Amino acid sequence: MDDISLWLALVAGVVSFFSPCIFPLVPAYLAQLTGTNISDGAVNAERRIIMSRSVGFIVGFTTIFLLMGASATLIGEWFQMYSGALEQIGGIIIILFGLQMTGVISLRSLMTEKRFGNKSPKKSTSFLGSVAFGLVFAAGWTPCIGIVLGSILALASTEGSMLAGSGMLFVYSMGLGLPFMAVSLIYARSLNKLSRLNRFLPIVQQSGGVIMIIFGILLFSGYFQVISSYLARISPGWL
Repeated sequence: MDDISLWLALVAGVVSFFSPCIFPLVPAYLAQLTGTNISDGAVNAERRIIMSRSVGFIVGFTTIFLLMGASATLIGEWFQMYSGALEQIGGIIIILFGLQMTGVISLRSLMTEKRFGNKSPKKSTSFLGSVAFGLVFAAGWTPCIGIVLGSILALASTEGSMLAGSGMLFVYSMGLGLPFMAVSLIYARSLNKLSRLNRFLPIVQQSGGVIMIIFGILLFSGYFQVISSYLARISPGWL
């Protein structure tokens, strides 16, 4: 697994967190996870509760993403003889997702919210409850995040082992989960300040889309492996 792929997965996770349909909902997630309400611009929960429930939430969706990564890599192994074509298909998919994020094209199916069932999950009242909420989040709630996640899964399918594919999705999960925990701990008592950051979300999304388009072109053309090999030679163990 190339170091540059891990960095890309990490950036993709951060971009997913700051997407317009995840970041603004952080207060609602915190209320859901802690089993409390929001009043006067603050989550009515102790800091240790916020931390433990955030950890549980991250464990939950990371578990699902690891399974997705292993499955994507397994599919790639089945089509090992067509690895070149698989990389080109993955490049095309990533380019399309990048164009969607930049607003050049609009594929409604990629921006449609999907849930299992019609009812919202009950508020979490325990650590295990927060883990369950993370499982539900990853398995059935895919607006915006599905675009970036789909790109990482396409890349994971080109990896040579299930361990590598799962590792890439683990790094992606950390890119999504660690900012969630940091923002939760910093802004839980001052959610009004958090809302001021919303105006920067379109810029983050469009910038992420441009990165994805560039990466997709490199993957489709075969230059991604060339660049990865070159960077590994000049900066071993540093990337």
